[in-house]
Amino acid sequence: MTDIGAPGDGPSRRDFLKATGAGGLAAAAGCTAPSGRDQPTTRQRAMQSQNALPTTSPPEVVNVNEQGGKVTLKTQPAKHEVHPLDTMGGPVELPKVWAFQADDRDPSVPGPILRTTEGEDMEVTLDNTGGKRPHTVHFHGVQKTWKNDGVPTTTGITVKPGEKHTYQIPANVPGTHLYHCHFQTPRHIEMGMFGIFRVDPKGYEPADREYFMTVKEWDSSLSRMMAGESASYNPRKRNPDVFTVNGKSAPRTLHPEDGSPIIVKQGESVRLHMVNGGYMSHPMHIHNHRFQRVEKDGGVVPEAARHDMDVTNIAPAERHTIEFTADAEPGIYLMHCHKVNHVMNGRSYPGGMLNGVVYESAMDTDIFAQLMEYAGYEG
Repeated sequence: MTDIGAPGDGPSRRDFLKATGAGGLAAAAGCTAPSGRDQPTTRQRAMQSQNALPTTSPPEVVNVNEQGGKVTLKTQPAKHEVHPLDTMGGPVELPKVWAFQADDRDPSVPGPILRTTEGEDMEVTLDNTGGKRPHTVHFHGVQKTWKNDGVPTTTGITVKPGEKHTYQIPANVPGTHLYHCHFQTPRHIEMGMFGIFRVDPKGYEPADREYFMTVKEWDSSLSRMMAGESASYNPRKRNPDVFTVNGKSAPRTLHPEDGSPIIVKQGESVRLHMVNGGYMSHPMHIHNHRFQRVEKDGGVVPEAARHDMDVTNIAPAERHTIEFTADAEPGIYLMHCHKVNHVMNGRSYPGGMLNGVVYESAMDTDIFAQLMEYAGYEG
């Protein structure tokens, strides 16, 4: 797992602090930036006093090969801080989610990124012993046996509260895939039960920087209803009001540890695995860079069919892998959904489904320090 930026193969915390000038950033941003954890709002304090749920962490990359091909996914109710500060339309929160937790790691929304290699099959144990609702896990992309499909109505297998079940998931289709709970799917995905499944092809050659990113829109009324608030959710009349990248809304998306900025150096090759975990299409646009789509849903796009672009429209459950060179003037460039009402926190713009391509050499600037103040990063 990368320490800084989006999950993948990014810079370490030491590299980041070196690039930002460490003390200078702390002086510029840390002394004035409100801390979401140190200074909770009145509403957050009230919720915390009523609810002892753990708080989610950012999704981690789990190299299943290094664990002998086995991983346990636990179900864990949790609180999810989308953007915990009062900057830029915040705070934004989902007071209750149903998170996946890999082994002894923290629960996260999206769920952990399960990574393996072509031919290295996985045993995935769904541990619902501490759960209160039935769940399953369905994996997109790879070809598996009928009973391992994770759909209760067609396999007859449901993992009830207090139970465990192990799925045999072959790594026979290289590419970036998706997994999610398939029990009462409209509600369980809306509550956060989804994640990325990556199968590297044999002989895989990584880019200089490689990152994972999941976009999703949320109808927060379900989370609020499950938390006991006065709210009502109807999946047939869904009203999305929260828009996220890797579970966070801007400016929290730019937080180097809690968010997922795409951190680069000039001249580097960048590979970004993008997944849509929601129910709406999202046209994702990168400022000042041209990219090519090289994979879609685990299929390699032939070189003759590739072309330079700056928007890729990702439908629900689709996976797009894009590649570009960090060849712009070093700076901070937005990456966002071009349904611009998705780039908002409530009525506040900008916010929501917005991230950034951040050059390391631009991190020691006043404008970056200002963004870190908005995001709540203290260095």
